[in-house]
Amino acid sequence: MSITATELKENLGRYLQMAMSEDIYVTKNGKVIAMLSNPHKDRVEMAKSLAGIIPADISLEEARAERLASK
Repeated sequence: MSITATELKENLGRYLQMAMSEDIYVTKNGKVIAMLSNPHKDRVEMAKSLAGIIPADISLEEARAERLASK
């Protein structure tokens, strides 16, 4: 999504919320001058891709112990 710097100033909270799920490009005089994005976007996508890999009946401690044992 692309917005003007003025629009960002007037609705900062709204665009910060939106930046959690999509990149926001800020323009001034028709040129992109900044981008708002989620710094943890890669982590969120990686966590979503792992959903279902760890069995539901295993505890966090058991999963951690299994991971450490495999090193």
